[in-house]
Amino acid sequence: MGVVSSRESYFDAGLDVLSDLGYGGLKLAEVCQRLGVTSGSFYHHFPSWPVYTRALVDHWREGMTVKVVLASRTEADPRQRIASLMEAGLALPHGAEAAIRVWSSIDPGVRSVQAEVDRQRFEAVYESTLEILHDERQAELFAAWAIYLLVGYEQAILPPDTDGLAWIIAQLLQALDSGRFSSVPDDD
Repeated sequence: MGVVSSRESYFDAGLDVLSDLGYGGLKLAEVCQRLGVTSGSFYHHFPSWPVYTRALVDHWREGMTVKVVLASRTEADPRQRIASLMEAGLALPHGAEAAIRVWSSIDPGVRSVQAEVDRQRFEAVYESTLEILHDERQAELFAAWAIYLLVGYEQAILPPDTDGLAWIIAQLLQALDSGRFSSVPDDD
């Protein structure tokens, strides 16, 4: 068996397992097998499985949300920010995202991280949309629709249809750009 040089490799393998096998498949033996290492190598990097799984969820939050949101905020144009956030959403490991949602339904710690991820993603889209629409309710609805599209996609579409999701997102962005979205009444 080989030697893994970084904790990052274990995180990547864990996300791959979640994508391929779901939460029920996330086991120490599976992670080690994918990396071609022994469990002793694993314990060189992590003192226990619970420490690893907590770090895996934190790694997912940091890489798939915090860094993406921070990078989008460097863009001055709010439409470009939204487009970059949607592009990042298309590139998410949707199988892992769905598995983490399942996991969050039974683990309060994961649920807390999942809620924070959802909040950060929503706020990033909301803030940019508000700059465009200048209406809090419409910005809230647009951000909710955008986030729920991604969540619904990762929960319901099997096998994944990235092209279909890209088309839906393009339609949503087109509605924002054409002003059709701003016609949503405040009381809807």
